[in-house]
Amino acid sequence: MLNSVNCLKRQSRCKIDRCYIMDVRSALNQAARDLENAGIPSPRLDAEVLMAFCLGRERLELYKYPDLILDERHLVTFRSFVARRKKWEPVAYITGFKDFWSCRLEVNKSVLIPRPETEIIVEEALNLCRLSAGRKISILDVGTGSGAIAIAMAKELSHARVVATDISAAALAVAAHNARQAGLAGKIDFREGNLFEPVDGFFDIIISNPPYIAAEEYAQLPAGVRDFEPREALLAGPRGTEFYELLINQAIEYLPQAGWLLLEIGATQEAAVSGKLKAAGRYDEISHRADYAGYPRVIRARRKS
Repeated sequence: MLNSVNCLKRQSRCKIDRCYIMDVRSALNQAARDLENAGIPSPRLDAEVLMAFCLGRERLELYKYPDLILDERHLVTFRSFVARRKKWEPVAYITGFKDFWSCRLEVNKSVLIPRPETEIIVEEALNLCRLSAGRKISILDVGTGSGAIAIAMAKELSHARVVATDISAAALAVAAHNARQAGLAGKIDFREGNLFEPVDGFFDIIISNPPYIAAEEYAQLPAGVRDFEPREALLAGPRGTEFYELLINQAIEYLPQAGWLLLEIGATQEAAVSGKLKAAGRYDEISHRADYAGYPRVIRARRKS
């Protein structure tokens, strides 16, 4: 009888070991399969990012130490992350951060996750700043969200005046925290309000990545975007161009002669937004720039002299 009990105990321990003792390679392979079966578009990458975050290591180290044994705590945590991702929760919301430009930004469900293509508008703004011949310039970021654009500009232009607005107090709290973490405390003036409501005076460059998703398109967004990211940061209205109309018409009051308006746009919106800029009759030098995937991404226009 005693031998039977000992045998059962050994079997129980083996089951526990198989469940909770696993090396990095095996855990990643299993997670990637699970994510792929759930329809996640980048299963291996997501598994690696979550594993690296779980272990507090860089992704490269996972390749250096694939035989590293995960203890029970790390394996349980990693599997909980994978379970959340299987439900399409964005990786950035699971880890709580997203890298943008040269900064690591905190993100949560109060703010849109910064996209790599948004770096194009930062590049364009910096190109315009180089034409100022060292003159101190003022920059306004309308709808700052996580603060990504404003922080990138303030980081690159230490002597610029940077103001950032958002209608969401929760988003501004995230943005202000990110500015402090980037060593820019006091360098960006964050103001709460709708569009230009909380500002006055003139700005040499006005930048905005506004909501630009049309209602019909919103319903077709991937679940990870539609079900998790803030609706108010994505949905513009029935046409998707409602915020552009407001920005184009209102920015005139805050741009000096030859001041620039830069707008991030959706991949199919270049003609519509360019048309609205031309129809306003107050802008010239209207042009667009594509992102690195070849899609129109940024429109810039200068206030007429």
